[in-house]
Amino acid sequence: MGSRDYYEILNVDSGATDDDLRRAYRRLAMRWHPDKNPAGKVDAEAKFKEITEAYNVLSDADKRAVYDQYGEEGLRGEVPQGGGGGTDDIFAEFFGSTPFTYCNTAGGGGGGGSARGGRQPPPPPAWDSGFGRSYCRNQGGGAASTVAPPPPPVESRLACTLEELYMGVTKKMRISRNVVHASGRMKTESEILSIEVKPGWKKGTKITFPGKGNQQWNQLPADLVFVVDEKRHPVYRRDGNDLLAEARVTLAEALGGTVVALAALDGRELAVDVGGGDDETEEGAAVVCPGYELVVPMEGMPIAREPGRRGSLRIRFDVAFPDRLTRRQRAQIKRVLEDDGPGC
Repeated sequence: MGSRDYYEILNVDSGATDDDLRRAYRRLAMRWHPDKNPAGKVDAEAKFKEITEAYNVLSDADKRAVYDQYGEEGLRGEVPQGGGGGTDDIFAEFFGSTPFTYCNTAGGGGGGGSARGGRQPPPPPAWDSGFGRSYCRNQGGGAASTVAPPPPPVESRLACTLEELYMGVTKKMRISRNVVHASGRMKTESEILSIEVKPGWKKGTKITFPGKGNQQWNQLPADLVFVVDEKRHPVYRRDGNDLLAEARVTLAEALGGTVVALAALDGRELAVDVGGGDDETEEGAAVVCPGYELVVPMEGMPIAREPGRRGSLRIRFDVAFPDRLTRRQRAQIKRVLEDDGPGC
């Protein structure tokens, strides 16, 4: 026998069946997978390669026969590869897909017999370091299996008030996800993520946390994506970078002018002059008609990609007409308006 005992590495006896080998390999592979042993990754990689090589030999009838007769030295000949699957086949069967890159090192060419006339198997895979990138060298043009892709991102709603989207805010989000423990068991862990919401972000903005979704044996962890959603505001409605508000005024205010007071999203009080005019100007002031819209520049939402700029505030008016007017009131209004041109 060579310097290593593959049966001892897999903790099985020399009469182990294929099922015995599969169970042993599954148990040890889950225990020594480098991703499950971040604190001792170098040692885990070495152990993982060793048990994989042991299974790769003992699960192949031809390789196992040569190993039983000649030991590890008998596996170093240069002859055609015998049957049996590689490590990628093993993981695909156990876990659904291969979590690393495995190269078939057989050149596919013919070779000579052994000194005793027996057929020698090809050399075992040649491994490189660096789990998650490429674990082996393709020495004979053999095919390679790639890292299994992660599942689609997991999206979660991030509800924000209009004030938070106006001012910016840091949100703390507690998440729970399934991860594969170093022991090989699945467990649930909690974590608090910090999300910096920038002023001016819009509904639908996505914030991605790579690898923070659930983890499965046969796949990399999914990405976790938070999607900004906007809570309904009692006064304002957003339209792109603009803010829309509605105001109701009386007929007297619509004709004679008024001041509309609004609480801005940053806490300021806005006093908007509506329909007022300068008595010295002949043009006078605009009359507020039903549906009239007054635009106040730079009082809308911040523009995320243009710091210092904001959209506009657009105030739409509804005029409340009185239910009744006396004859005298009607006459007075008529005298005031009869000389005016087209109005609302």
